[in-house]
Amino acid sequence: MMDRNLALELVRVTEAAALGCARLMGRGDKMGADEAATDAMRRTLNDINFTGRVVIGEGEMDEAPMLYIGEIVGTGKGDLRVDIAVDPLEGTNLCATGQPNAIATIAVANEGCFLHAPDMYMDKIAVGPRAKGVIDLAAPPRENVLKVAKALGMDPDEMTVVILNRKRHENLINEVRATGARIKLITDGDVAPAVAAGLEDSGVQMMIGIGGGPEGVLAAAALKCLGGDFQGRLHFTEEGEEERCKKMGIEDPHHIFTIDELAAGDVMFAASGVTDGDLLDGVRFYHGGATTHSIVMRSKTRTVRYISADHSFDGGPKY
Repeated sequence: MMDRNLALELVRVTEAAALGCARLMGRGDKMGADEAATDAMRRTLNDINFTGRVVIGEGEMDEAPMLYIGEIVGTGKGDLRVDIAVDPLEGTNLCATGQPNAIATIAVANEGCFLHAPDMYMDKIAVGPRAKGVIDLAAPPRENVLKVAKALGMDPDEMTVVILNRKRHENLINEVRATGARIKLITDGDVAPAVAAGLEDSGVQMMIGIGGGPEGVLAAAALKCLGGDFQGRLHFTEEGEEERCKKMGIEDPHHIFTIDELAAGDVMFAASGVTDGDLLDGVRFYHGGATTHSIVMRSKTRTVRYISADHSFDGGPKY
């Protein structure tokens, strides 16, 4: 069983990743920023007394030298064995260009509780607790928007729906606009807005559209901690992707996954801001140190904590 103290260890992990890549904010080097976040996250994970298996990571072993799918992290001490989903820098382009909403994220569950989502696209829909049970990914977007608005006791023109600004979403955007709903188009990074949809005071009521499959598992884990809802269905763009899914144990590649199928059992989620955003403040450097802003939550208790931390760099950065 996962101890509640593990949640604070996870914050250390995302803080380290955020501090590791924030120095590269706005320098146009998204690969370098991602590598810095990944290196720092891996080092910190390896200090935790557990045996963790990365099931959502930076890619497969031949594609990612660190935090690859199947990698084992942690000290190996103790009886705790967990599955880990990570995105050390969610929004690499956002960090590289200094735009809002870049975050470092991690989710942890007991072994076998996360869907082993392949690194491909996923059609998603995310809402908060008061709209739980009313979404249906098989239904038209218009129907989902109107049902969510009704569940929230809002008129559609009072809702904010977040959608990635992509050509593939042209019809989706038009259909959502036809309901009267307000739309916030984002350039990258759909985990933060999915989490925001689960928070009552965020100003976001819904996130919908096609984004990364691994990020879908992270978003589902966060929304489970918040009591929200999420559905996802893999979206194929290249030949051979369906076969890859079957090799990873997904028998029906077109199945619509519920939140409990994506993230089962007791789940923990943590994130730290890299750049300022709707969900979290970014890293702020000052002479000799930096401040970080993080969120951490547990599905077991639905406790949500925001943590602001000062980090002293006396003698060098301590990630």
